[in-house]
Amino acid sequence: MPRFPHPTAAALRRDPVPLRGRTALVTGASRRGGIGFAVARRLAALGASVYLHHHVPHDDTQPWGADPGGPEAVADAVREALADPAARVFHGPGDLSDPDAPARLLARAADALGGRVDILVANHALSGRDGTLDTVDAAMLDAHWAVDTRSVVLLVQAYARLRAALPPRSPGGRVVMMTSGQDIADGMPHEVAYALAKGALASATRTLATALAEHSVTVNTVNPGPVDTDYLTGEAYEAVAACFPAGRWGMPDDPARLIAWLTTDEAEWITGQVIASEGGFRRS
Repeated sequence: MPRFPHPTAAALRRDPVPLRGRTALVTGASRRGGIGFAVARRLAALGASVYLHHHVPHDDTQPWGADPGGPEAVADAVREALADPAARVFHGPGDLSDPDAPARLLARAADALGGRVDILVANHALSGRDGTLDTVDAAMLDAHWAVDTRSVVLLVQAYARLRAALPPRSPGGRVVMMTSGQDIADGMPHEVAYALAKGALASATRTLATALAEHSVTVNTVNPGPVDTDYLTGEAYEAVAACFPAGRWGMPDDPARLIAWLTTDEAEWITGQVIASEGGFRRS
């Protein structure tokens, strides 16, 4: 037998529901127009039970507003995608600017999902409350750090502690964080606080991957590129669309496909990476 044999033919065949029996927490899944919702649907369609985190007061302050149907309508739309009859969808609120909220959220999700969370997708972010280098202030910097960076690291910490209680080499451990391509081309000079906070996650990806490797957990970060989540219209919208070779914006399901794949066993050898899902977006 070869020292490194190829998989058998049987091993190459995959369950069409590869996340059957797995559980997931997706943060920032409060609107049917958002990436978090698209990710949750993809995970449900692959067989996972999913807990949706939402913070409706944040959406209420944004131009796009909260989902008109509320969190239950969002959860119902995810339930429609469930592929495993035994899988379930739950949801709950959380203001992740509170330093104690990440651990509470992880604990609530684990309790709802039967005692464990296999997959953590940290999709949430603070929108607005930002400025240029000339206008940014301490409050803006602190607000973005608290939500976009600190809360993610604290979520990963709580997740790691939960995974540490499982038997060694337990399968399915996945963490996916989100960044924004702030280190590409000219960066984000009009959103200094956001760019700094998201850049910290990109920089920490390999560190967190190393920290969680002993628990057989992969950690990756996805840059979804410009995605149409109902925040831009008119000539500006068309100008951005023209920067894509396909002539269209990214849709929430575009990065969701990549994120969902990263949570499957097919991606178990990929960790510590920052991966762009930008559809060839041209910045110049």
